[in-house]
Amino acid sequence: MHDPVNVLFVCMGNICRSPTAQAVFQQRLDEAGLTGRVTVDSCGTGEWHVGKQPDPRAMEAGLRRGYDLSSLRARQIEPRDMDRFDYVLTMDSDNQRRVAALTSDNAKARPELFLSYATRHQEEEVPDPYYGDGDGFERVLDLIEDACDGLIRDIRENRL
Repeated sequence: MHDPVNVLFVCMGNICRSPTAQAVFQQRLDEAGLTGRVTVDSCGTGEWHVGKQPDPRAMEAGLRRGYDLSSLRARQIEPRDMDRFDYVLTMDSDNQRRVAALTSDNAKARPELFLSYATRHQEEEVPDPYYGDGDGFERVLDLIEDACDGLIRDIRENRL
């Protein structure tokens, strides 16, 4: 039996995009029968929201699609995360640069853009819906669902 594959999602404040990715990915893992073989967490590069629940709009959008984010609490990334996780997946290039600055040369993981695993969408970054109006949170879910499916395929093919 292999050690679990550990996945970390990272955005700015850990209240919109990365907790959404955590909830979607966990549900997809459960549906794929990979519970216990893959672990998932999320965090932010900033400290502003540590200990807080996800944004109510993210929780509402998630619930409309069957994802429950209510138990999640924001935390800030730590340098040791780069040695604890196999995948460190950032929502955008700004956060990727921030995480890379915390990464030692001999770290286990290197930050990469989460949407590199998407197959149905061409975007490279998950847009931050925090200051937007309208369907920003729905768009985030569309992108995250796509990339989660691709990530599960990658983990099955390369890690399990």
